[in-house]
Amino acid sequence: MLSVIVLNCNKAGYSEMLLDSLLATTGVPIEFVLVDNGSQDRTGAMLAEFAPRAQAAGFDCRILTFAENIGAIRGRNEAMADARGEWFAFVDNDVVVRDRDWAQRLIARLGAEPDLGIVSPKILFPWEPYDIEFCGCEVTPSGRVIYRGRGDGRDDPRYADQVDCPCLISACIVFPRRLYDEFGGLDEVFSPVQYEDLDFCYRVRQAGWRCAVVPEVEMYHWEHTTTSGTGGINFSLVTLRNGRTFAKRWQAMLAADATQPDEAAKWREITRFGLEDVPHPPLRR
Repeated sequence: MLSVIVLNCNKAGYSEMLLDSLLATTGVPIEFVLVDNGSQDRTGAMLAEFAPRAQAAGFDCRILTFAENIGAIRGRNEAMADARGEWFAFVDNDVVVRDRDWAQRLIARLGAEPDLGIVSPKILFPWEPYDIEFCGCEVTPSGRVIYRGRGDGRDDPRYADQVDCPCLISACIVFPRRLYDEFGGLDEVFSPVQYEDLDFCYRVRQAGWRCAVVPEVEMYHWEHTTTSGTGGINFSLVTLRNGRTFAKRWQAMLAADATQPDEAAKWREITRFGLEDVPHPPLRR
C-alpha cells in the first residue's frame, strides 16, 4: 500500500483539485494521510467531505488536524508516523495528476532497482503547452539548486531518459517506508520549511541509496502555492538560513556533486497562472 501524504494550509481550491485528481489513481492500493495545518478557509470542511468519497472509491483516508500551522516538516513527520503503507509519497496540494498510473510506475521503478531510494516524476507547468518545471536537480558548490529542464518543452529529448540526481524536490516524490524507519523523517532543524527535502535526499544518498527522476511519468504543479502567503514566516530569511545550514552540512558531497558554477543557478522565471486562469489540466492516460 502507498501512503499519500498531503499538507494543507488554506488554498482549499488547489487541494480540492489535487484530491479529485488523485481519485483517478490506478494500480496501487492507497491510503490518504491528509494534514490540515491550521487552515482558516474551507479546507477543513472540504477534507471532511472528501474522506467518505475516497473511502467509497476504495481508498483509506485519515485527516490529521492541527489548530495551528506546525510547519511543512513537522506536518509531514506527523503524517509519516501515522502512515501504514509500505511506500510513502509526498504530494504538494498544488500538484495535479497527469498519469493515472503514476504511483504504480514509480513504485515499479523502485522495486526494479534495489539501490534506488527516492524517485520523482517529470513535473510540468499546468498550462499549455505544459513545459517542464522540474526534471531533477543539479547543485552548485555552495548548494544552490538548478532545476533541470525548467522552461523547456515537455518532449525535449534531453529529458526523456531516467537520470540519477543529487536531490529531488518534495512536490512529488515516492520512497519506501524503510527509509523513514531508518532515518527518522525530515530534519526539523530546517523548520518550518525549505531545504528539508534536499537534506533528506542527501542523508539517503550518504547511506548508499540513489535518487532519480523518472520522466516517463508526468505530473502537473502550480509551484510556489503550498507555502506562499503563509503568515508569520519570512521566506527569504528562512531560505537563506536553511540554505547555509544545508551547504555547511553537506560541503564535501556538494563539492563532489557540483557540475556547474554558482553563476549557473540564476532562477529562470516563468509566467505564473492560477486556478482562475487555467482549466483543469488533462489526464494523459
